[in-house]
Amino acid sequence: MALSAILPIQDSAVSLFQADSADVDEHCASLGRWRLSYDQISAGAFRGSFTQLSLPRLEVFREITSQQVRQYGQLGDDSFAIGLPWHGDGEVNCNGAGVAGAQVIACIDAEVDMCTPKAFELRGVVASAALIGEIAASLDIELPRAVWHQMRAIEMAAAPVARLRAHLVAVQETIAISPVHFNDPAVRQALEDALLVEIMLMLPTARPSDHGRSSAARRRTVDRARELMHGSGDRSLSILQVCKAVGASPRKLGYCFQEVVGTSPMHYWRAMRLNRARRDLKRAGGTECSVYDVAVQHGFWHFSQFSRDYKRHFSELPSETLRRARLRA
Repeated sequence: MALSAILPIQDSAVSLFQADSADVDEHCASLGRWRLSYDQISAGAFRGSFTQLSLPRLEVFREITSQQVRQYGQLGDDSFAIGLPWHGDGEVNCNGAGVAGAQVIACIDAEVDMCTPKAFELRGVVASAALIGEIAASLDIELPRAVWHQMRAIEMAAAPVARLRAHLVAVQETIAISPVHFNDPAVRQALEDALLVEIMLMLPTARPSDHGRSSAARRRTVDRARELMHGSGDRSLSILQVCKAVGASPRKLGYCFQEVVGTSPMHYWRAMRLNRARRDLKRAGGTECSVYDVAVQHGFWHFSQFSRDYKRHFSELPSETLRRARLRA
């Protein structure tokens, strides 16, 4: 169960929210106005935390997830976000392209589609895209429209990125030691100005990362395959059916998924179906639905294998998930 708290900041112009969770859906629900969905890809107990400092014009966030996760959806209408990968046991994949080195993740009035590795931490800033546009116009700064309306891994000048990273370190240190420091309007104003200055210095230097034609083709193949998987609803597709539909051999599809998602198509598809089954079990508390019914609905014909796979993935049996849902009903 998520543990959340609004920390002791008294001024109505600022708030500080923190939540810890042992469930990927509860973690996702703690993200506030962000309209995102998360699927747990890797197997094991999930641990997540989310911290958000809401200032008058900006939100500063820190997110930690223990397992490999696919995130998709929207941050909100007219949203602008800059995210800096902090730690992780592998590469972040953003809209089908890897993020490495000094690159940052930019989401400007766009859909989110990102796969994060295990033990991952992301820090960043969220604002209104209209605000960023207004400030840029007032300062006669030309913004890179090539990175608008899409989530991209982009390269920016190293110096302002390093300074933004230092500001985000200082914010988290202040939250840990003395969050009431943000009650002071002068502190809030200085912090917002400092963050906006670096963003204004970063954005004109932004260049989309060029991953080449072959990488773009692999991304399109994976996108078509995932669209089939996610759009199949209650129908259970086989990997061979997916391969036929996208025009790729199982070997080729495997290469594409490994580069774009960081795992095999079989593992990805099994993880998606396990996540769907888990959500159905959570919703089945007030019904006569059984674990067997849910397993079959999502294409798991071997019941004992389903139970083993489920426990390996979520660190509990499906019967335990259903029992907890019925206790809450």
